[in-house]
Amino acid sequence: MDMIANIDRLLLDLDERSLTRRRRAVDTPCAPRLEVEGRPLLAFCSNDYLGLASHPAVVAALREGAALYGAGSGASHLISGHGLAHTQLEERLAEFESPHLDNARAITFSTGYMANLAILTALGADAGAEIFSEQLNHASLIDGARLARAQVKVYPHAGVAELAALLAASTAPTKIVVTDSVFSMDGDLAPLPDLLALCERHNAWLVVDDAHGFGTLGANGRGALEHFDLRSPNLVYMGTLGKAAGVAGAFVAAHASVIELMIQRARPYIYTTAAPPALAHALLTSLDIISGAEGAARRAHLASLVGRFRAGLRLERWQHPPSDTAIQPIIIGANDEALRAGAGLYGQGLWVPAIRPPTVPADTARLRVTLSAAHTHEDVAQLAAALNQLERT
Repeated sequence: MDMIANIDRLLLDLDERSLTRRRRAVDTPCAPRLEVEGRPLLAFCSNDYLGLASHPAVVAALREGAALYGAGSGASHLISGHGLAHTQLEERLAEFESPHLDNARAITFSTGYMANLAILTALGADAGAEIFSEQLNHASLIDGARLARAQVKVYPHAGVAELAALLAASTAPTKIVVTDSVFSMDGDLAPLPDLLALCERHNAWLVVDDAHGFGTLGANGRGALEHFDLRSPNLVYMGTLGKAAGVAGAFVAAHASVIELMIQRARPYIYTTAAPPALAHALLTSLDIISGAEGAARRAHLASLVGRFRAGLRLERWQHPPSDTAIQPIIIGANDEALRAGAGLYGQGLWVPAIRPPTVPADTARLRVTLSAAHTHEDVAQLAAALNQLERT
């Protein structure tokens, strides 16, 4: 009972610091208009950036995939769980990203978290390896660096000069620079062209976590590499498939030798049951949409929503830093005020999550607004007006 009492004290401490998190059960499919525990809400908290999670063609493909391949894979990829649909998806993803990678090959994972652990533990296992990690990287990249055998050095957010100095001083035989492309709590872009130039100069890998860029950035939705028109054998690219692609999972695309190393060495890949092949089958349809005319139209609409939302804000105390992506943070500062703001919106039928430490630095608690191509201009105008009014109350 002393152990339970100790846990209860820890939970009480979280509550007193306004850091308790609560789950809400969503009753309806992922979309801007939801029912949450029986209540209708207009939601701005999903990463379904292109509105594909409930797209009829994707849903139909998932049904078809289940009819073809069943509900589960039954084993890891290296036993008997790697199905035809997995192979087709990996080949399609490699082809999709091939304009930016030499001798491209792809490998899929059940989650982006697993993919990032796999990349860094596979590349960073060599003796004397060093990882250079962006200050605001996602938790999965931080944990992957911790699990690798490499020494880890953190450089400041967008700190190209600081990274240059670290790389110049390094004598490591394996150097790995790792960064988000679109930072998940701020919506800004990493300076990828400058980072890649440094990596090529110093013979380092550049690992790009494009979780929030894949599908949304670039003329064809190929992500940050297309957005910046980058191509290099030094690139290792991770994209998630449960955000803009609307389903689940993730992939890594890189030179074929890098992918083979991951198959042979990456524990998060070797020692887990493969994702259901039905998901891979559905994702083939998602890729068709992303790369086609409909995907281009959805990206254009999303960009117009971002402009409409930013133009509608009239904030005086809260900060709204620059972001041209679907992630639009409203930085409030104190945890309790951020919670009150989120509750105030919720009371008006608008669902925007309050994000607090440790997800963001202390004293930068915020509302994380995420826009989707499934929103309307009226939706974002309603949210902007509510935020303007709420800040003044």
